[in-house]
Amino acid sequence: MKNMIKKANEFITRKAIPMKLAVSNNRGEGYIDTAVKILIAVVLGALLLAGLYLLFGDVVMPTLNERIREMFNYAG
Repeated sequence: MKNMIKKANEFITRKAIPMKLAVSNNRGEGYIDTAVKILIAVVLGALLLAGLYLLFGDVVMPTLNERIREMFNYAG
């Protein structure tokens, strides 16, 4: 019985060391930070553009509006 408990303890210890190394590793942290920064920039840009539309009550970027209408009015 003692031997079985000892083997189980060694097995758990052998599995815990790589797990601890994987959790403490921060190699991919930069990619997540960059993705979050890009997402925040896109959301803030959309909010700014929506605020401009509300402020002026008219089309802020007429060429963009025209291109979007042409894209959805495709009759080909």
